[in-house]
Parts: sequence; C-alpha cells; structure tokens
Amino acid sequence: MRLTKNFNLSEFDCKDGSEMPSELLANVLELAENLQVLRDFVGVPIKINSSYRSLSHNANIGGSKSSQHLFAKAADIVIESKSPEQVANIIKALISEGKMKQGGISAYNTFTHYDIRGHKARW
Repeated sequence: MRLTKNFNLSEFDCKDGSEMPSELLANVLELAENLQVLRDFVGVPIKINSSYRSLSHNANIGGSKSSQHLFAKAADIVIESKSPEQVANIIKALISEGKMKQGGISAYNTFTHYDIRGHKARW
C-alpha cells in the first residue's frame, strides 16, 4: 500500500513480521508524510531500518518501554550520501522552517532516529 510518492506501508512494518495494528495506520501515514518532505528535500532515497515495533520485538532489541516505535510514530533512517548527524541537522532545519513536525531526533553511529511525538526531544 502506497502511503506517499516514495514510501510504501511495508517499509514501516515490524521486522519480526508482526502485523501493525490498524489503529496505528494514521500515525504511520503522518510519519511517512513527514519523511516525504525530507525525501523531497534531499532528492535521494531514504532507507528505513526500523519503524513500527511490536511490544515483543521492542523488548527483544532492548528498546525503550515508551518508544515511539511502539505507536508507529518513529523511524530509524539512513540516507547513503549523508552522515547521521547531517540527516539530523537537515531534519532540525526543516522543523524550524515549519516543514516537518517537531519530535524526537537523535544521530546514532549508523542511522538517525526521527519521530513525530509533537514536542522537541533530543538525546
């Protein structure tokens, strides 16, 4: 199922094969729409390493018990031509310009976390 011009629902699925609850579809659509803004800005594909997580998968990988991934509001992403820090800075700039939703951002060694929690969170 296509969510935006460049993102399909399957890219946001849980890596353990768990089905995303239908009540979370609005969240993942909003997340995809925000990531589409980033995709349009950078002009290159965005790889989603992790998005929706079931409770069991989140626990198995040591995720936070209050992770935005549990609500299909987060994605761990990679843009091949950019470092995680560069991606985080682009997202912050797009948020400050009112083009992306305020949320959680963190640059890890190999990916950038972005979520649409609705308030600023950095770690």
